[in-house]
Amino acid sequence: MGDVELAEALRRQGISDARVLEVIRALDRAAFVPESMREVAGQDTPLPIGHGQTISQPFIVAFMTQALNLQPGERVLEIGTGSGYQTAVLARLGAEVYTVESLPDLAGPARERLERMGLGTLHFRVGDGTAGWPEAAPFDAIMGTAAPERLPPALYQQLRPGGRLVLPVGPRQGAQELIRVTRPLKGEAPQVEKLLGVRFVPMTSTAPPDFVH
Repeated sequence: MGDVELAEALRRQGISDARVLEVIRALDRAAFVPESMREVAGQDTPLPIGHGQTISQPFIVAFMTQALNLQPGERVLEIGTGSGYQTAVLARLGAEVYTVESLPDLAGPARERLERMGLGTLHFRVGDGTAGWPEAAPFDAIMGTAAPERLPPALYQQLRPGGRLVLPVGPRQGAQELIRVTRPLKGEAPQVEKLLGVRFVPMTSTAPPDFVH
Protein backbone atom coordinates (compact mmCIF):
# COMPACT_ATOMS: atom_id res chain seq x y z
CA MET A 1 0.00 0.00 0.00
CA GLY A 2 1.32 3.43 -0.88
CA ASP A 3 0.34 7.00 -0.14
CA VAL A 4 -1.94 8.03 -2.99
CA GLU A 5 -3.67 10.83 -1.07
CA LEU A 6 -0.35 12.16 0.20
CA ALA A 7 1.08 12.30 -3.31
CA GLU A 8 -1.98 14.19 -4.51
CA ALA A 9 -1.66 16.67 -1.64
CA LEU A 10 1.99 17.28 -2.56
CA ARG A 11 1.03 17.83 -6.19
CA ARG A 12 -1.43 20.52 -5.07
CA GLN A 13 1.36 22.14 -3.04
CA GLY A 14 3.51 22.56 -6.13
CA ILE A 15 5.54 19.36 -6.43
CA SER A 16 5.58 18.93 -10.20
CA ASP A 17 8.13 16.15 -10.86
CA ALA A 18 6.01 13.19 -11.94
CA ARG A 19 8.72 10.67 -10.99
CA VAL A 20 8.94 12.03 -7.45
CA LEU A 21 5.17 11.98 -7.04
CA GLU A 22 5.01 8.39 -8.30
CA VAL A 23 7.64 7.31 -5.77
CA ILE A 24 5.74 9.00 -2.92
CA ARG A 25 2.55 7.34 -4.17
CA ALA A 26 4.18 3.90 -4.22
CA LEU A 27 5.88 4.06 -0.81
CA ASP A 28 4.07 3.49 2.48
CA ARG A 29 5.43 6.11 4.89
CA ALA A 30 3.87 4.21 7.80
CA ALA A 31 6.54 1.53 7.33
CA PHE A 32 9.20 4.06 8.31
CA VAL A 33 7.77 5.44 11.56
CA PRO A 34 7.29 3.96 15.05
CA GLU A 35 4.13 1.89 15.48
CA SER A 36 2.59 4.60 17.68
CA MET A 37 2.88 7.08 14.78
CA ARG A 38 1.50 4.91 11.98
CA GLU A 39 -2.04 6.24 12.09
CA VAL A 40 -0.76 9.76 11.29
CA ALA A 41 2.01 8.73 8.90
CA GLY A 42 0.00 9.88 5.88
CA GLN A 43 -0.14 13.45 7.15
CA ASP A 44 2.16 16.10 5.71
CA THR A 45 4.08 16.68 8.93
CA PRO A 46 7.42 15.66 10.47
CA LEU A 47 7.20 12.87 13.04
CA PRO A 48 9.55 11.69 15.82
CA ILE A 49 11.47 8.48 15.17
CA GLY A 50 13.36 8.34 18.48
CA HIS A 51 16.79 9.42 19.69
CA GLY A 52 15.92 13.08 19.20
CA GLN A 53 15.48 12.64 15.44
CA THR A 54 12.54 13.06 13.08
CA ILE A 55 11.29 11.81 9.74
CA SER A 56 10.97 14.89 7.57
CA GLN A 57 7.68 16.40 6.44
CA PRO A 58 6.72 14.68 3.14
CA PHE A 59 6.59 18.03 1.32
CA ILE A 60 10.21 18.67 2.31
CA VAL A 61 11.25 15.17 1.22
CA ALA A 62 9.59 15.69 -2.16
CA PHE A 63 10.87 19.26 -2.55
CA MET A 64 14.47 18.28 -1.80
CA THR A 65 14.28 15.25 -4.09
CA GLN A 66 12.84 17.34 -6.89
CA ALA A 67 15.58 19.95 -6.40
CA LEU A 68 18.27 17.26 -6.62
CA ASN A 69 17.02 16.26 -10.11
CA LEU A 70 18.34 12.74 -9.67
CA GLN A 71 18.59 10.57 -12.78
CA PRO A 72 18.51 6.75 -13.01
CA GLY A 73 21.95 5.22 -12.58
CA GLU A 74 23.46 8.22 -10.82
CA ARG A 75 25.43 7.76 -7.62
CA VAL A 76 24.05 9.74 -4.68
CA LEU A 77 25.39 10.27 -1.16
CA GLU A 78 22.80 10.76 1.56
CA ILE A 79 23.87 12.24 4.90
CA GLY A 80 21.42 11.16 7.60
CA THR A 81 19.74 7.80 6.94
CA GLY A 82 17.27 8.29 9.79
CA SER A 83 14.40 5.83 9.36
CA GLY A 84 15.32 5.24 5.71
CA TYR A 85 12.35 6.99 4.09
CA GLN A 86 14.37 9.51 2.09
CA THR A 87 16.83 6.73 1.25
CA ALA A 88 13.97 4.68 -0.18
CA VAL A 89 12.78 7.64 -2.27
CA LEU A 90 16.27 8.07 -3.77
CA ALA A 91 16.62 4.35 -4.45
CA ARG A 92 13.21 4.10 -6.13
CA LEU A 93 14.33 6.83 -8.53
CA GLY A 94 16.93 4.36 -9.78
CA ALA A 95 19.99 5.78 -8.05
CA GLU A 96 22.86 3.90 -6.45
CA VAL A 97 22.63 5.20 -2.88
CA TYR A 98 25.41 5.60 -0.33
CA THR A 99 23.86 6.55 3.00
CA VAL A 100 25.57 7.61 6.24
CA GLU A 101 23.97 7.72 9.69
CA SER A 102 25.77 8.82 12.85
CA LEU A 103 23.42 7.00 15.27
CA PRO A 104 23.82 3.20 15.30
CA ASP A 105 20.40 2.77 16.94
CA LEU A 106 18.79 4.31 13.86
CA ALA A 107 21.19 2.94 11.25
CA GLY A 108 20.66 -0.74 12.10
CA PRO A 109 16.84 -0.82 11.88
CA ALA A 110 16.89 1.40 8.77
CA ARG A 111 19.27 -0.95 7.01
CA GLU A 112 17.16 -4.00 7.91
CA ARG A 113 14.00 -2.23 6.73
CA LEU A 114 15.49 -1.14 3.41
CA GLU A 115 17.11 -4.50 2.67
CA ARG A 116 13.78 -6.25 3.27
CA MET A 117 12.23 -3.94 0.68
CA GLY A 118 14.82 -4.90 -1.95
CA LEU A 119 15.13 -1.40 -3.34
CA GLY A 120 18.29 -1.79 -5.41
CA THR A 121 21.92 -0.91 -4.86
CA LEU A 122 22.37 0.51 -1.37
CA HIS A 123 25.52 1.02 0.70
CA PHE A 124 25.41 1.78 4.43
CA ARG A 125 27.82 3.44 6.81
CA VAL A 126 27.62 4.32 10.49
CA GLY A 127 29.79 7.36 11.12
CA ASP A 128 30.42 11.06 10.76
CA GLY A 129 28.25 12.46 7.99
CA THR A 130 30.31 15.64 7.68
CA ALA A 131 33.20 13.49 6.41
CA GLY A 132 31.07 12.06 3.60
CA TRP A 133 32.30 8.85 1.98
CA PRO A 134 35.64 9.82 0.39
CA GLU A 135 36.67 6.45 -1.04
CA ALA A 136 33.37 6.19 -2.95
CA ALA A 137 33.57 9.72 -4.37
CA PRO A 138 32.93 11.48 -6.64
CA PHE A 139 29.13 11.53 -6.46
CA ASP A 140 26.67 12.82 -9.03
CA ALA A 141 24.49 14.18 -6.22
CA ILE A 142 24.61 14.65 -2.45
CA MET A 143 21.68 15.20 -0.09
CA GLY A 144 21.82 16.17 3.57
CA THR A 145 18.85 15.49 5.83
CA ALA A 146 20.31 17.29 8.86
CA ALA A 147 21.62 20.84 9.08
CA PRO A 148 25.28 21.80 9.54
CA GLU A 149 25.96 25.42 10.41
CA ARG A 150 27.75 25.73 7.06
CA LEU A 151 28.51 23.46 4.13
CA PRO A 152 31.12 20.87 5.19
CA PRO A 153 34.08 21.21 2.77
CA ALA A 154 34.45 17.43 2.47
CA LEU A 155 30.97 17.11 1.00
CA TYR A 156 31.56 19.69 -1.71
CA GLN A 157 34.93 18.12 -2.54
CA GLN A 158 33.22 14.75 -3.04
CA LEU A 159 30.82 16.17 -5.63
CA ARG A 160 31.76 15.55 -9.25
CA PRO A 161 32.00 18.52 -11.63
CA GLY A 162 28.46 19.26 -12.74
CA GLY A 163 27.04 17.52 -9.65
CA ARG A 164 24.35 18.89 -7.34
CA LEU A 165 24.19 19.08 -3.57
CA VAL A 166 21.00 19.86 -1.63
CA LEU A 167 21.03 20.36 2.13
CA PRO A 168 19.85 22.68 4.89
CA VAL A 169 22.40 24.98 6.54
CA GLY A 170 22.14 27.25 9.55
CA PRO A 171 22.37 27.46 13.33
CA ARG A 172 21.02 24.86 15.75
CA GLN A 173 18.56 27.47 16.99
CA GLY A 174 17.10 29.93 14.50
CA ALA A 175 16.59 30.27 10.78
CA GLN A 176 18.01 27.67 8.42
CA GLU A 177 18.09 27.77 4.63
CA LEU A 178 17.74 24.91 2.19
CA ILE A 179 20.40 25.41 -0.48
CA ARG A 180 21.36 23.79 -3.75
CA VAL A 181 25.03 23.89 -4.70
CA THR A 182 26.15 22.99 -8.22
CA ARG A 183 29.84 22.28 -8.76
CA PRO A 184 31.04 23.86 -12.02
CA LEU A 185 32.52 21.77 -14.80
CA LYS A 186 35.73 23.79 -14.58
CA GLY A 187 37.37 25.89 -11.90
CA GLU A 188 34.72 28.57 -11.43
CA ALA A 189 33.09 29.31 -8.10
CA PRO A 190 30.23 27.01 -7.09
CA GLN A 191 26.68 28.04 -7.94
CA VAL A 192 24.70 28.42 -4.70
CA GLU A 193 20.90 28.80 -4.74
CA LYS A 194 18.73 29.50 -1.70
CA LEU A 195 15.56 27.46 -2.08
CA LEU A 196 13.46 27.53 1.08
CA GLY A 197 13.44 28.43 4.76
CA VAL A 198 13.48 25.22 6.83
CA ARG A 199 14.03 23.73 10.29
CA PHE A 200 16.08 20.52 10.57
CA VAL A 201 17.79 18.68 13.38
CA PRO A 202 21.50 19.62 13.54
CA MET A 203 24.11 17.63 11.66
CA THR A 204 26.59 16.38 14.23
CA SER A 205 30.24 15.53 13.77
CA THR A 206 31.43 12.40 15.56
CA ALA A 207 34.51 10.26 15.85
CA PRO A 208 36.06 8.66 12.71
CA PRO A 209 33.51 6.42 11.00
CA ASP A 210 32.83 2.77 11.53
CA PHE A 211 32.25 1.14 8.15
CA VAL A 212 29.22 -0.99 7.36
CA HIS A 213 29.10 -2.30 3.78
